[in-house]
Amino acid sequence: MTASRQPAKSTEVFQPPEGLQDSPTLELGLAPRIEFGAISDRGLHRPTNEDNYSVVRRIRRREVLCSSVQPRIDELPDDLAYVLVVADGMGGTNCGELASELVLRFGWEIAGGQSSWLMRSEPDMWPRVKEGLHRFGEQIQQRLLAHTAQFPETAGMGTTWTCVYTMGWDAILAHVGDSRAYLFRRGELRRLTHDHTLAEQLMQMGLPAEDTVRYRSVLTNAFGCGNDKVSIESDHLLLEPGDRLMLCSDGLYDMVTDPQIALTLAEGSPPQQAAERLRDQALAAGGRDNVTVIVADFHSH
Repeated sequence: MTASRQPAKSTEVFQPPEGLQDSPTLELGLAPRIEFGAISDRGLHRPTNEDNYSVVRRIRRREVLCSSVQPRIDELPDDLAYVLVVADGMGGTNCGELASELVLRFGWEIAGGQSSWLMRSEPDMWPRVKEGLHRFGEQIQQRLLAHTAQFPETAGMGTTWTCVYTMGWDAILAHVGDSRAYLFRRGELRRLTHDHTLAEQLMQMGLPAEDTVRYRSVLTNAFGCGNDKVSIESDHLLLEPGDRLMLCSDGLYDMVTDPQIALTLAEGSPPQQAAERLRDQALAAGGRDNVTVIVADFHSH
């Protein structure tokens, strides 16, 4: 399937709360301390901002209100999980903005209706996670299709969706489209996602990159777009103290090169400042599209 982006809110700043399988033998004790920063900007040439993002914290807590047995501290741990999402919509007059908003809202509703969440790493969890992500993607897609059936004027709208779900030092990556997730570790930047575009497919077939540029905006996988099915790319990563995760829309990486991104993340500024600096660099380079960035830092206690 293919979905071509259509040419497209003022700046929105996330206020953070206070707060890869590269090293499988790494001993990690307490859950990480995590700092977040995020920003979304309309850019310099788009009439609207069709990007949306969210950073969500889930908490599972047990409190003994009355008992003849005095519980130990280690018997009542708080389980924390975080969900980071960037979505970049497409579809013409306001429909792109709606598509990226709906994919977040539908995700919240579907997840909120589940009887249990995976809140900590478990043996042999990965097959269950992949199966759950497949069902999750199908449910979101069906809701988007039902919406366009009810409102025909939104037919054809679609959106990317790049998500990282963290439990302690474990991170689960789920991805649709051409927004991206990166890992910055020990001075090196690594892209964690593949662009679901015709250009990337052609390069994998051996075509030179310069011959595929005109196909960079043709998506081969997206939520919505009138397609019955969507394919979620997934992976499982083991994070380390000092890691920085970054999620972004194509409005950043089309304007700012990976080496420039790496230099900015290497500066070590707080996540909110890093996100704003990357946004500023995209605007200074021309700001041709909406720009959305999430930066998350993982620290040991």
